Amino acid sequence: MRALIAAATGLALAFAVVLTLTALGSPSGGTSPKPLLTTVPAHP
Repeated sequence: MRALIAAATGLALAFAVVLTLTALGSPSGGTSPKPLLTTVPAHP
């Protein structure tokens, strides 16, 4: 019975965290206009 109560408590806590993060919304930011420049290593 304790395991069931612990599982229900953990599930409720996880659900509360998800709802809190959803209510806060995504951070206001943007993507960089510059592309990521990567180089390919030279083949020997």
